[in-house]
Amino acid sequence: MRAPLLLILSAALILGGCSTVRESRLNPFNWFGGSTEETVTVAAGRAVVTDPRPLVDLVTDMAVEPTPGGAIVQATGRPPRQGYWMAELVRDRSTPGDDGVLVFDFRVARPEGPTRTGTEPSREVTAGSFLTTQDLDRVRSIVVRGDRNQRRASR
Repeated sequence: MRAPLLLILSAALILGGCSTVRESRLNPFNWFGGSTEETVTVAAGRAVVTDPRPLVDLVTDMAVEPTPGGAIVQATGRPPRQGYWMAELVRDRSTPGDDGVLVFDFRVARPEGPTRTGTEPSREVTAGSFLTTQDLDRVRSIVVRGDRNQRRASR
C-alpha cells in the first residue's frame, strides 16, 4: 500500500513540474527572442544629437541576454573601415514611449588617421548595455540603430 502511494505521489510531482512555465512570460529566458533586421527610415522630427561619434555603418547582430536583476543588450556592428573604437550603445532617453519600444543608438569613434578597409570580421566592434528589471517593465521591444539599418528584439 505504501509503495504504490509513493509512486503515484512521485509521478504527480514530476509531471506537475513539466507545466508550461517555460513558455510563460514569468520565465526570464523568454523575455526577448532573436533579433530581426529592419531598414532605417529618417524621422522628420529627430532629436538633436549631442554625441560627436557617428552611428556605426551596419548593425550585424543583436541579442538580449537575461541576467539576475535585468538583461544585457549586446550588439555587434561593422564600420566602413578598420580603426573605429569607443563603441557604445547610447540610450534614447525619450524611449520607451506609449508603444513600449526602447531605442539605442550604436555609436563609435572614428580613427584619427587613414586606415585600411580590411576584412569584414576585422572591422567588427561590439558594445553592450545593462538594463534593470525596472527599466524593462514597460518595454515590449528593443531596437539598436545603425546608419544603414537597425535590429529589433521583441518579447
